[in-house]
Amino acid sequence: MKNIGISKILFLVLFAGLNLHCLAQNKHDIKQKIAAEMQSSMVDRLLKPWYPRSVDTLYGGFLSSFSYDFKPVGSQDKMIVTQARHVWSNSKAAELFPEGGYYLKGAHHGFEFLRDVLWDKQYGGFYTYTDRQGNVKKGSFAPKEAYGNSFAIYALAVYYEASGDTSALNLAKQGFLWLEKHSHDTVYKGYYQHMERDGTPIIRPADINSTSELGYKDQNSSIHLLEALTQLYEVWPDALVKIRLKELLLLVRDTITNKNGNLVLFFKPDWTPVSFRDSSEAVIKKNHGLDHISYGHNVETAYLMLEASHILGLKNDTTTLRIGKKMVDDALDNGWDNLVGGFYDEGYYFKDKPGVTITEDTKNWWAQAEGLNSLLLMAGKFPNDKHQYFEKFKTQWQYVQTYLIDQEHGDWYQGGIDKQPQYKLALKGQIWKGTYHVLRAFINCIAQLMPDETPPSAPRQVRQTVKNGVTTLRWAASTDNKRVLGYEIYGGGKKIGFTPLRHFCVWKINGVKKGKLTVRAVDLAGNESGTKRVNRK
Repeated sequence: MKNIGISKILFLVLFAGLNLHCLAQNKHDIKQKIAAEMQSSMVDRLLKPWYPRSVDTLYGGFLSSFSYDFKPVGSQDKMIVTQARHVWSNSKAAELFPEGGYYLKGAHHGFEFLRDVLWDKQYGGFYTYTDRQGNVKKGSFAPKEAYGNSFAIYALAVYYEASGDTSALNLAKQGFLWLEKHSHDTVYKGYYQHMERDGTPIIRPADINSTSELGYKDQNSSIHLLEALTQLYEVWPDALVKIRLKELLLLVRDTITNKNGNLVLFFKPDWTPVSFRDSSEAVIKKNHGLDHISYGHNVETAYLMLEASHILGLKNDTTTLRIGKKMVDDALDNGWDNLVGGFYDEGYYFKDKPGVTITEDTKNWWAQAEGLNSLLLMAGKFPNDKHQYFEKFKTQWQYVQTYLIDQEHGDWYQGGIDKQPQYKLALKGQIWKGTYHVLRAFINCIAQLMPDETPPSAPRQVRQTVKNGVTTLRWAASTDNKRVLGYEIYGGGKKIGFTPLRHFCVWKINGVKKGKLTVRAVDLAGNESGTKRVNRK
């Protein structure tokens, strides 16, 4: 009888183990399937409809406005945000699909428009808005804005990462230093959003309409400055960039994000929140553009904060992880459609009502893209959490395929057609809608679904020459199971530069002892090779 009991226990243990193995295999298969679907959609339903169709061969840069079936429409005015995002998209696509240099040519084309047209040759900084030919227009924007300049820096840094074009990196540096001089607030920290052409911050007029954003600081420019400086620091590990990046991370995490895990949208210059909660419901609705819960921004910021923390090299940053998780959890608890999936656009805490009221149950496209990325990110970090992030991710992907992707004409509708069926015939492209949010979500999700943990080989034949005070490093190419992104240069154990090329010039080596320069390869997944010491000639 005892042997029968032991045999039964062994059988149950073996059965349970087999069951767990089958579950793990099933989850792996699901991930592989979704990754393949996303890869196909990214190429065939996003990149191909947009490029080269959007390249403006007459006046430079990119066309912005397209009908639902991708025909150019309207005046084709150009905004720095749209133009920079197209440079970013082409640069990232060039890293993924380098064959033939197709996307790199598109990125270079867009870079020339940023450099030659949108950069103000007299006062510096990037213009916000022009007509198709590049003549400056006012529109509804300030002449210069931190938000637009942040995307220019972001795009230029990624274009340099893809191309090695140092003129792009130099322009990114100029953009950062221009913001440092004109937009950065040395007293209260953060950045002024609205500026005159010469960079003077615009003070909010006393008699301005209450619904206007003019003169306020805001979460949106802050989170995208965080994003831009994260990317800039990766390719230009400058001490001041690091200081500003950490300053922004702490500001977004500890001041702009409230106790509920929601971003406060607008602030006075001293970071006093702009709130209408004590007003009547009519006043609150009138001013909802300045004061509401934006679930899309919340889930997006969770990712941006964690990425910034990672690039800063902050070890065991449990605070950022905790707050990022809280932002996603609150969006799931209060802003998630439990019937078909998707994140609602807006909510509000009314004083005389319990909990959160969903004030806009529509589902704009970019929030759903950001939701895919952050849900999968949380699934990897908290696989057993009660929110079941991976199940929510699968539901979100099904929602996107059903209600957002235009399988006939390509790209995503501006909003989920379960709520706004009229978007089937709405513009597919406009100055606020291009490829950036969706492409970033696809790239990040595919990388998480099919993780690459194999590092590239170390660079070979690393050698150093010095001429006229300039140190030049050269090396033979590394290899990788997928693709080498580029090479990180270290001096005295500290990262001092990055290049996608096989050579790098060091103009100054402050505090770096002779023989202490090393080169390390890095691949698209961020895996780093071992280091190779430089051989001096």
